[in-house]
Amino acid sequence: MNIVKKTITMGDGRIVEIETGKLAKQADGSVVVKVGNTMLLATVCCAKDAKEDVDFMPLSVEYKEKYAAAGRYPGGFLKREGRASDSEILVARLVDRALRPLFPDDFHAEVFVNVILISADKETMPDAYAGLAASAALAVSDIPWNGPISEVRVARIDGKLVINPTFEDLKRADIDLMVAATIDNIMMVEGEMNEVSEAEMLEAIKFAHEEIKIQCMAQLELTKEVGKEVKRTYCHEENDEELRASLREFCYDRCYEVAKSGLAKHEREDAFEAVKEAFIETIPEEEREDKEFMINRYYAAVEKEAMRRMIIDEGLRLDGRQTNQIRPIWCEVGYLPGAHGSAIFTRGETQSLSTVTLGTKMDMKEMDEVLVQETQQFVLHYNFPPYATGEAKAQRGVGRREIGHGNLAWRALKPVVPIGEENPYAVRVVSDILESNGSSSMATVCAGTLALMDCGVKIKKPVSGIAMGLISDEKTGKFAVLSDILGDEDHLGDMDFKVTGTRDGITATQMDIKVDGLPYEVLERALAQAKEGRAHIMGEMMKTISEPREDYRPNVPRIIQITIPSEFIGAVIGTGGKVIQDIQKTTGTTITITEDGDKGIIDIFGENKESMDAALARIKAITTVPEVGETYHGKVVSILEFGAFVEILPGKEGLLHISELDYKKVEKVEDILKVGDEVDVKLLEIDSKSGKMRLSRRALMPAPEGWVERERKPRPEKPRGDKGDKGERRGPRRENK
Repeated sequence: MNIVKKTITMGDGRIVEIETGKLAKQADGSVVVKVGNTMLLATVCCAKDAKEDVDFMPLSVEYKEKYAAAGRYPGGFLKREGRASDSEILVARLVDRALRPLFPDDFHAEVFVNVILISADKETMPDAYAGLAASAALAVSDIPWNGPISEVRVARIDGKLVINPTFEDLKRADIDLMVAATIDNIMMVEGEMNEVSEAEMLEAIKFAHEEIKIQCMAQLELTKEVGKEVKRTYCHEENDEELRASLREFCYDRCYEVAKSGLAKHEREDAFEAVKEAFIETIPEEEREDKEFMINRYYAAVEKEAMRRMIIDEGLRLDGRQTNQIRPIWCEVGYLPGAHGSAIFTRGETQSLSTVTLGTKMDMKEMDEVLVQETQQFVLHYNFPPYATGEAKAQRGVGRREIGHGNLAWRALKPVVPIGEENPYAVRVVSDILESNGSSSMATVCAGTLALMDCGVKIKKPVSGIAMGLISDEKTGKFAVLSDILGDEDHLGDMDFKVTGTRDGITATQMDIKVDGLPYEVLERALAQAKEGRAHIMGEMMKTISEPREDYRPNVPRIIQITIPSEFIGAVIGTGGKVIQDIQKTTGTTITITEDGDKGIIDIFGENKESMDAALARIKAITTVPEVGETYHGKVVSILEFGAFVEILPGKEGLLHISELDYKKVEKVEDILKVGDEVDVKLLEIDSKSGKMRLSRRALMPAPEGWVERERKPRPEKPRGDKGDKGERRGPRRENK
């Protein structure tokens, strides 16, 4: 084995070790990245050649966490790892988006990158090192690639910026960003913030970049040591320069005119297609089939060039807007009468129909991952059916894009949705995209905000979102920052930069850079323009509904939340859940109990007030501590010669002595009471040692005229083993509860 190691010392003294030559040596490149007890194995394999008629980069990135890495069993019947979880898909997307732009434009061989968590500790967050591992695997291979990159998490904790914090430290952060970059340029940013300013976000990105530069330098040294500075040669494109020139001459001006026409999406697509078909008609029929693949590639380049030149040179966009202009917006809330909350948000040709559903703690999302076991009170799901873009195809399962877009919208709204003691409900937002022409994730943020307010959820502040684009010219240095980009502008542009926030600051962002090089001044310009756009969109939203409804909509089931001492939790649940199940069955409610330290939090979830009050009364009866001097309506459970035992609260009985039945002398208890009778009694005394309760019926009756109450003397302590007086000895012994 030819094992090569490189170490990186981070700012806080932690050591990152990169090792190659020991594991997975048949892959084109493989490394193990180790930090503490956390280890990531990254491999990369590349096909020998490109497949026929492929003119794109077929890159696949997978991230997988092994349960054995943390000494845990997978759940489920099979007890083995299954399909990728949402969090694994999100990490894979972060790595993919950083790697993809750096492959050569003419390189079309399939590349597979796999990053696997093979060892883990409870402090290190492995996702922060996945990008470094993937890049290092490419660095020790012969695959053509314009890296290296690295990826780090930057967080601001207690006012201080920190690189790759621990799980515990991140809980205190108000900035949580994943940043990927080369030595020279930022490539990808994604994360959430607690209403921070644009300047604070940029400061965090710059801070992360300094650490990334160090990690990239280490990879360059590693590449040199393993002898992989020279990459493989390839030829994945056949070209016909005469065809390319004739197509450009025929199509460029026509494409420019179509781009400038301001047509709607589908009409514009048809017009561009007509230009291409017109050129194909100029080709001899017998040559068309052989040249079709190259024609499509050359035409796409001409169409892209025409649209970009129009934007840079004239400041005009495909739909006729100026660069900072937002498309027309209309909103509506309460559209779906059966939903707990609903809203439509439409911006241009992009439309989201969002709903809110409130549930109990049992409806919360349970996460059982390798390193994360928790529940999520607030979830957001995003759906993108084919009809949203007019495609005639079947709708399959949820894809990676849907998971990624939904996660971004979730992070955008998470800081303003109340959880914990502020809100007893589980909250689910679902965004169904009904039309799409750019920035459907940002439409989800806006529609989700409106739907939450329509439901009556007391969000802290409304959130709006906008997608920014960039068209730049490397030769002239000109660039145009575009507000509220179209789908085509995203496809042909150099940047997709999404920003969400309240009026007071940014809550989430996602940025993908598609060119190698983006100065910070361009980022500052894009952020400033995005702030203006967000404010405009927020203003349009507030015309529909400006704050949460005072009360939940009528069809929202209500929740009553009470707190009880933890020692009563068992009594409420009962043996095998018998008590709580009976309460739920007889009252038609749903009850959840959560233990929190020395208290239990009980949520009663019901459709009407009567059923909830009935359930509440039964729980209070179980958990109420009897108080001396209080009057209780009890039930006679047994009769003895010297008195009766009366249940004043569920499971709590006291002795009603024969002398306390009436002011007049009572010969037999049965003359007054029978088993099953209900009777009002007053609690006279609770024995401090035994907890036994002494009750009185007589105390609630008017005293006869001239009545003088005899002073009750305390009973003397009896010797150990004394059986008591004859009356008590003859009757069955009974513990007061």
